[in-house]
Amino acid sequence: MKTRKSRGHPVLILGGGRGGSALLEMFLDDPLVEVIGIADPSPDAPGIRLALAHAIPTHTDALAAMRACKDHQDCIIYNLTHDEAIPAQANEVFGDKHVTSGPEAKLFWQMVTHLKQVKIELEKSQNQLQAIIRNVMDGIVTVDASGEIQGFNPAAEKIFGYTQREVLGQNITMFIPPGDRTTFEATIQHYLDSEADNTAEVRSREIVAVRKNGELFPVELSASAMMLGGLRYFVGIVRDITERKLAEQKITHLAHYDLLTDLPNRALFLDRLATSVALAKRGHHMMATLFLDLDGFKQVNDTHGHDVGDMLLRGVSIRLTKSIRSSDTVARIGGDEFTFILNNIGAEENALAVADKIIAALAPPFDFGGRICKVGGSIGIAIFPDDADSAETLVKQADEAMYLSKQSGKNTRRLYRDVLAPANAKS
Repeated sequence: MKTRKSRGHPVLILGGGRGGSALLEMFLDDPLVEVIGIADPSPDAPGIRLALAHAIPTHTDALAAMRACKDHQDCIIYNLTHDEAIPAQANEVFGDKHVTSGPEAKLFWQMVTHLKQVKIELEKSQNQLQAIIRNVMDGIVTVDASGEIQGFNPAAEKIFGYTQREVLGQNITMFIPPGDRTTFEATIQHYLDSEADNTAEVRSREIVAVRKNGELFPVELSASAMMLGGLRYFVGIVRDITERKLAEQKITHLAHYDLLTDLPNRALFLDRLATSVALAKRGHHMMATLFLDLDGFKQVNDTHGHDVGDMLLRGVSIRLTKSIRSSDTVARIGGDEFTFILNNIGAEENALAVADKIIAALAPPFDFGGRICKVGGSIGIAIFPDDADSAETLVKQADEAMYLSKQSGKNTRRLYRDVLAPANAKS
């Protein structure tokens, strides 16, 4: 008898019910098996319909099916029917042939059904995991122990500007600025050398990364090591925090700068003044604190309204900033009051000269679309260390000297010592 050859090991399924259908479905995905036939009395049996869909021979009689497959002497027969005559019929057609039937077939069917369910659940889990990885907003980058990139999700593509094809197989240091790579590699090596192979992790560390276009940007990195197939990998979660950093910078700026003029506010002024006093003490040099109150500002507000008043304050701030050195400070501490820090003035005459420069800068009228505004300034000056050696006292003394300027006819300046000896006040 001539034996036919199959693409895989030949299998004949007797019974096209749920068990036969599940067995056929499993074998369809297995290249090592070729189902050469299936038999069931019912043409509507699920196994029969599945076989027809895949051009597999179908039969309505088990004996006829075995006879049709008799050229396959190595055929394995799975009897999923309750027909006890099948083993004898198989022996008649194939000779000494053991047929899987009865309890064996039932157990095998149960195993196949369980495996099918496990496969479905596994595929579902894998699909869900892949969907999460594809749609999560954070970048997910997987690297092996040598730093070679093994995984790169769409969010990572968006963050770094590279496609997955461009980065797979490349070293992770391609995302690190050249100047930071040595430190980064040392960090990776630290975790590679960790005794706890599967517990090494980095939590929410802020680092600087580089995009494909060369732009540097801040990211928040969380990473953990894992063992897979006896090999060690790192899974990194990367979040672009550029917007968050800008927001933090804005909040910090608003906490220290005047919203209207963008000059340092009272808190920042006092902090800088304390630093300047400390430096002056250490360096044994003079510094000055000035207190300025605008003359005529209330009239501008009453005549032209607060909108023009705000524009005037911004214009005044620009002129004041141009009147001092970049190493000095001018701050708006409220309303129409401004304070100054003049570092290392050398002599009090230099502080007086700056005050005169400020008054001169305020003299030209301001023109806001035809609305002419004119203001002056009364200035008080306190000198370190002649008048005081603390920041708080210097501000208080400069304020008192400013009020003396107001009383002296406005648009002028006075030293704190003039407060103590008004008869000797200098004009």
